Amino acid sequence: MEVQSATPTGPWQDQLDSVCRDAHLHPPVFQIVSDRRGGRTAWSSRVTVHGKTLAARFWYDGKNLNNAREDAAECAVKWLTGSESSSPTQQWGW
Repeated sequence: MEVQSATPTGPWQDQLDSVCRDAHLHPPVFQIVSDRRGGRTAWSSRVTVHGKTLAARFWYDGKNLNNAREDAAECAVKWLTGSESSSPTQQWGW
């Protein structure tokens, strides 16, 4: 089973939905996480897709939570489509 690459246009969350739908996978599940840092709180996101939870690469200000979800979605799309060395297509030989 080879998951096809998503088109490079549009929000990463939409691309992730499309990749999951095309591969007949359950829809992605996002989780927002926070970390208290001094007097401020940093926010990030995780997404679970195809049994794997992938974290966003960066932490964001609270007003940029969508950026955190986009970051996690980008990581998931790259993992599912084989753009990352730890992708399922490379690990399991799909």
